Amino acid sequence: MATRQRRALTSDPPETASSPAYTKVDKPERSDGENEGVDRGLGWLLPLLCLGMLRHMSATSNIIHDCDEVFNYWEPLHYLLYKSGFQTWEYSSQFALRSYLYILLHKLVGWPAAWWFGEEKVRVFYAVRIFLAGLSVISDAALVVALSRKYGKRLASYALAMLCLASGCFFASTSFLPSSFSMYAMSLSSALFLFNKPAMAVAVAATGVILGWPFSILAFLPLTIYSLVKSFKPVFLTGVVTSIVLMVLSVLVDYDYYKKWTSSVINLLVYNVLGGGESHLYGTEGASFYLRNGFNNFNLCFVFALLFLAILPVAKKKYAPELLIVVSPVYLWIAFMSLQSHKEERFLYPIYPLICVAASAVIESFPDLFRDKYNPNGTSTLVKIAKILRPLALGLILCVSHARTFSLINGYSAPIEIYKHLDYHDDAGPGSVLCVGSEWHRFPSSFFIPDYVSQVRWLDDGFTGLLPIPFNSSLGGTSAAPSYFNNKNKASERQYLKDPEQCTLLIELQLQRPYPTRGSDMSTWEIVAALPYLDRELSPPLHRSFFIPNQWQQKNVFGQYRLLRRIQK
Repeated sequence: MATRQRRALTSDPPETASSPAYTKVDKPERSDGENEGVDRGLGWLLPLLCLGMLRHMSATSNIIHDCDEVFNYWEPLHYLLYKSGFQTWEYSSQFALRSYLYILLHKLVGWPAAWWFGEEKVRVFYAVRIFLAGLSVISDAALVVALSRKYGKRLASYALAMLCLASGCFFASTSFLPSSFSMYAMSLSSALFLFNKPAMAVAVAATGVILGWPFSILAFLPLTIYSLVKSFKPVFLTGVVTSIVLMVLSVLVDYDYYKKWTSSVINLLVYNVLGGGESHLYGTEGASFYLRNGFNNFNLCFVFALLFLAILPVAKKKYAPELLIVVSPVYLWIAFMSLQSHKEERFLYPIYPLICVAASAVIESFPDLFRDKYNPNGTSTLVKIAKILRPLALGLILCVSHARTFSLINGYSAPIEIYKHLDYHDDAGPGSVLCVGSEWHRFPSSFFIPDYVSQVRWLDDGFTGLLPIPFNSSLGGTSAAPSYFNNKNKASERQYLKDPEQCTLLIELQLQRPYPTRGSDMSTWEIVAALPYLDRELSPPLHRSFFIPNQWQQKNVFGQYRLLRRIQK
């Protein structure tokens, strides 16, 4: 009798002898499109084009958010290019807290731009900004491409949209600050880490710390430690060699400018950590400052980023450990910086790209929160709703981000724009003296001062701290240690112009206040230019922080930012 053969069941495993090996390419795409594009990922063209366009917009329209950017970076650069500019006590050779190596990096762009544009110094200013925008484009584009190859096109697209339009990234990307440089390094280092190039990632991290901001070393620790554990010898050697080369170069450059053997990197760390932490002299904020600031600059994106750890148990297989290592500095950095008494918005810049990445991962994981663990490919109603919520959440974030960006640019751009009007009033004559009172902290830099203005002088309007004073070439310029500088924020007698009658031009902010200002005397001054400036104290917090159509102009209160000229009698 013939033997009866059992019919093969669909659940039977294939015979290994005749069946080809199963590969990822053979995996059928899910009908809901969840696997679509995971293998291909995004190419370089789209991120470069999108980021390039938005970063160019930032370079040409960004305001200056911090006077430290002007006086500690734009002014020294102006001095290296034109032999004039303001000096802060940090650049006195007695303290030497700032590195000229960081300034020289930007002089590589500023010097040919100064030669090309001649007397048009404003164009040099924007040429340097476009250079900063280029660094941001390259580093962020690398991060987007790395995310797409590692985690798929959807997550990378979300991150790209946020990197382009989030207010924090829009403004920080073209700020001339070491914390912004550390931000570029963070994006590029994270990208290299995801590209499985740990040695290069650590080398970039060391560059961001030494050439950029030394305190950002804490933000780079998770990536560095994991890379050392993963591949100790090449990572260690690359990191050490990069650090030694940059430290030696920094010391040599500092010696050339300060005329003494010193390290500005070590001096800065000693001053803030071992030297008593005198940075609290320049303003303190409460423990919730960075939470409030993070929401203002990233809105719901910031909230989603903080929820990354909460969704990790559900998305552990996708995101642990690599993406967890990448975004962990968000928590570490915010916690550490919140414990410090001195707080400033720019201190969070290094983790700005990571906030976008963490938020993108959370939004991308919405459907995973509602899947049946026994049927992960199922498409229940809740899963379908979660998929719809993803673009809605992203769209809301981008709209609110645009509202924030629009409000800041249109509300506070008057200082930069009013200084540009100086170019049209050279009939004031050579040797003119431009005076600035309480608005000294919004001075946009000497790049906006035309040649016919011989001096910019501060007027005493009640400020008791130490103000920048012009570099003194007779004392040695960059190597000088003027006695009028101190590290206690005590005002110097030399910082103010004693006789206001010497002022030819005056910059002033006119607000609705019960006391008169210097420019209120129309028998002495005439208004030659005026632009609206948002009055922060009299405007509602919601309307001044975010642009709401049909309400922003009506609800907010505006003053006038003025350029005045003395009437000849």
